[in-house]
Amino acid sequence: MKHAMTAAMLATAMTFAAGAALAGPKTVDGPGYEPKCFVPWNDETAYFQWEPREGPFKVAVVNGFVGNIWRIQMIKTAKAYVEKEDVAPLISDFKVVSTGTDAAAQLGAIEDFINQGYDAIITIAVSPTGFDRVIRLANRNNVVLVPFDNVLDTDEVMQVNEDQYEMGVMSGEWLVDHVGHAGKILEVRGLPGNSVDRDRHEGFRSVMEGDGNDFEIVEVVGNWAPGDSQKVTADALAVHGKFDGIFSQGGTNGTVQALIDAGHPFVPMAGEAENGFRKQIAEHSKEGLLGLSYGQSPGLVAISIKAALSALQGETMPQLISVPIPVVNFETVEDGVNYWSNLPDDFFTPNDFPPCGVTITAPEIMAESEANN
Repeated sequence: MKHAMTAAMLATAMTFAAGAALAGPKTVDGPGYEPKCFVPWNDETAYFQWEPREGPFKVAVVNGFVGNIWRIQMIKTAKAYVEKEDVAPLISDFKVVSTGTDAAAQLGAIEDFINQGYDAIITIAVSPTGFDRVIRLANRNNVVLVPFDNVLDTDEVMQVNEDQYEMGVMSGEWLVDHVGHAGKILEVRGLPGNSVDRDRHEGFRSVMEGDGNDFEIVEVVGNWAPGDSQKVTADALAVHGKFDGIFSQGGTNGTVQALIDAGHPFVPMAGEAENGFRKQIAEHSKEGLLGLSYGQSPGLVAISIKAALSALQGETMPQLISVPIPVVNFETVEDGVNYWSNLPDDFFTPNDFPPCGVTITAPEIMAESEANN
């Protein structure tokens, strides 16, 4: 009897395990759905497919830290996106929570939404590791879990991000196109030790140090902050006198202000997507500020929600999605479209993703609240 019970229990456990293994996404062949929007990260990126189900769906955003402009704008963007007339009918319930920097609190919130029967959970991970348990729980319950921005060190879930290396590459190519193949360049880096800073720097240098180029590059650290960037740019101008072009990872409007304060001529410049920088491009492009403005957009949350809704409907999706980088330049910058003269300098402008059919206007975002709901 004891052996019979053991065998029965083992069979039950094996059946449960087999059922669990079948839950969650299957790995399938590409190409994926809307390939111009949901771009696979590289040629080795796998494709996932969930069993299609009928909507409308219950969707939650589980944010961590909420104490900066980017995160606040991200939450407002999520709320504005799900109110779009083509999105709202797909969602029966939408919740947003911010759990702070405690990983355990974030994991607990995700588990709670899974246990409540939510169909999809979008998250900016507090930590790139430690999510194995909630990934298994999500798969067991057939929940689509989508980390974005701060992604996880795993290939077991669908994730969404922008290619930071490519941002550096496009910045380098912009300067080569507008400066030539030689000259003195100022590189204003971001926060030391951060992978975003590293990847943008390496992409930039891959172009500037390429064959046929002969640049002298002066490197300073601006910490992605306008005040810091202004100070280190001013110091670099005092020491080196003149630059032919600039690449600033962030705090870009501070870098421009340092040029103005020093009476330095405007030069071609690639930088982030602060509203203040785009105001400066619009005002000074005819004086030589030939600006390129790219951005890591809070609008990534909208693309992540769109990806989750697509997956819930059975579409084939890349495991790691590279979102097209929102970018404007001195010829395409336009007040009320991709910058706003009546909004603060620290408003993060890129919320327009034409390849994805997603556009969220500043008034739509500003009308929302960052509070949990």
